[in-house]
Amino acid sequence: MRGFVRVALAWMGAALALAVPTRAQKPPLLPEKDVAALANELSGETAKRNLEGIARFHRQRGSRGFHEAAELVAERLRAYGLSDVALLQFPADGKIFYGSQRSRPGWDAEVGDLTDLTQFADNSSPCKKGWQETVEKAHKEGMVGVLIVCFNVLANYQSQPIVLAEDSESADVAADLVDVGQGTKESDYAGKDVRDKIVLVSAQPGAVQDLAVGKFGAAGIVSFAQNQKTAWWGEDENLIRWGHLETFSVNKTFAFMVSLKTARGLRERLAKGEKIRLHAMVKAGQHPGNYEVVTATIPGADPKLKEEEIAFSCHLDHQRPGANDNASGCVTILEVARTLQKLISEGKLARPARTIRFIFPPEIEGTLALLTGRAQVIAELGPVDSKGEVIPGADKIHTPISLTLEFPKKIKAVVHMDMVGGGPETKAVFHVTRGPMSLPNFVHDVAWAFAEFVNEESYKFAATGKAEYPLVAPEGGKEPLRAEYSAFTMGSDHDVYQDSSFGIPVIYLNDWPDRYIHTNFDTAANIDPTKMKRAAFIGAASGYFLAGMSAKDVPTLLSAIESSEFRHASIFQRHRNELASHSTDEMNRSQLRINKELVESISRFAVVPGELKSKMRERLNALYVGDEGVPLKTQVLVEASQGYSRKAEPKGPLAVFGYDYFADHAKATGVATPKLLSYEGLWGGGEEYAYEVLNLANAKRPAWQICDEVSAEYGPVPLEMVVEYLKALEEIGVIEQVK
Repeated sequence: MRGFVRVALAWMGAALALAVPTRAQKPPLLPEKDVAALANELSGETAKRNLEGIARFHRQRGSRGFHEAAELVAERLRAYGLSDVALLQFPADGKIFYGSQRSRPGWDAEVGDLTDLTQFADNSSPCKKGWQETVEKAHKEGMVGVLIVCFNVLANYQSQPIVLAEDSESADVAADLVDVGQGTKESDYAGKDVRDKIVLVSAQPGAVQDLAVGKFGAAGIVSFAQNQKTAWWGEDENLIRWGHLETFSVNKTFAFMVSLKTARGLRERLAKGEKIRLHAMVKAGQHPGNYEVVTATIPGADPKLKEEEIAFSCHLDHQRPGANDNASGCVTILEVARTLQKLISEGKLARPARTIRFIFPPEIEGTLALLTGRAQVIAELGPVDSKGEVIPGADKIHTPISLTLEFPKKIKAVVHMDMVGGGPETKAVFHVTRGPMSLPNFVHDVAWAFAEFVNEESYKFAATGKAEYPLVAPEGGKEPLRAEYSAFTMGSDHDVYQDSSFGIPVIYLNDWPDRYIHTNFDTAANIDPTKMKRAAFIGAASGYFLAGMSAKDVPTLLSAIESSEFRHASIFQRHRNELASHSTDEMNRSQLRINKELVESISRFAVVPGELKSKMRERLNALYVGDEGVPLKTQVLVEASQGYSRKAEPKGPLAVFGYDYFADHAKATGVATPKLLSYEGLWGGGEEYAYEVLNLANAKRPAWQICDEVSAEYGPVPLEMVVEYLKALEEIGVIEQVK
């Protein structure tokens, strides 16, 4: 506490001094000519044109739409002149595991129509008597839309694919509609006959299918589940939320998603006693398929260091249109690829020592497959020799070859973009997100150095109309970026890379909130080219610096780290204040450990003299504490002194995409659900606590220390809960005890 106040006051004085108008600050870390080259070449318009192409496809995993989007990305990478362009395929059949991810079969749909057969069933209807039977017969014969004047189409997959919930199965059902409220509790069905009926629910279809279909015999589901809660939640009654069924449920069914406006109309009619009869026509289903991952490189120049890689990652899958989530991230790293390749080829940027790789996978599950699996490569490569090398000068053909890629060993850092283009209509706030406290790394400070530079330049331009680097796209906005420096949050592929199985640090660039996420309104019209240009600059500058970083960059880098850590120290101090009467000794110790590992992380890129390391650690420690405090008296349980070590398998976080490794294996072994999984701390919930407890479980830390570490990160948690979770992990074979 004392150390923080002392340095914070000094910093405040420096900040006041900086408030006086001065000459523009020079760009950080990179030579100004390199910054100028990047700023001048990056194009928000090129990114948006590519986004408009990707947003045309319904990009569910293993689907035709995803494959078409992947082919488009691969074609662009080839046109931009990148090397090693390939489309990797990993079999996905529901049985194969990639680390902790049970592969999910591909899913495709052709037809998804939900029709209200009662809308015009009165004497004023233009249809003749017996129209209802005629409509049903027409649907069965494939004559969808022929009698549209006689009925009301509530949902149509061809016009809006988002209306059909992912993992729906084929059906041809005419049935009455029954309102069961949320639909997640047995009491919601009390006194209601839903057998062979279609149920109207407010919850996600996957949350009700085993109860509604499996237990009570419903024929299908209509859901009006709302979007993630933000300040704008529920305001726009025309939003249709992306829905999904449980991939591995034995109770296969179909589900349609409708807007709040449509649902209210249906509920009001049902409440008045009206009988509503719906017809659902679905042609869809799961099938053995592949996770497809597009990848390409800009080869490094150094004979040895070119084997190391800086990766740019996004996730290509999503429902149509899925513009900000996540076509924006994909096209922004595609624009980084175009820009870096062009500038390096023209000699305007030096070729960096390390290789730069670009990766376009399905979210989380595709990344896990990439890091743990064996791929088939389907690419315009050309004939290969016995070693798998492309024969020079040969005509290109589509050639499948086996390839094992040791990405986890090669990748030194990742720049991950997931939602980076939200314009003013989305209400999005742009974040530069740190990694988890279990994996301190300097790369986050590199990203913030460039983000802060963009903040300053973009604000200066917005306020005065003049700036050396406004980073404004001609077709985009002129608002300042105002990027936020944020603590670790979960929910995208960065979770996988930063899991202790791999320990790869990630620069995570993302928008939140976004009022249109996962809805039919997540369209290209709401994407700002200026925002994408600025995100591309932060990512490109960070990745290019890391790809070329050497010992000569260390002094400048240390200054950037110290500058960045001032902001982190401020966040840390707010956490201290919120703890009130709770002891903060664990926070002191945790931050000292983080500072040590933060400085040590530079050694993965360049040699740092020991004396310089010590000096930097002392300066960082002064931001947080005046001394190391005293040990907490947390060893109240015998088990609290027990150490644990993670086993080699399975790799990856335990809560993945559409599959929960912990829940599945706990059920099989009879392990009760640990209380930690539903615990709500001051700054995080059960998912975050569980993620970090597993990351911190190694032979160096006993249970009480793991408890201290996660308490410092997310708020105090009872030691008993941490011990209970560790023992559960041991029971299902993920970790083991060590002396």
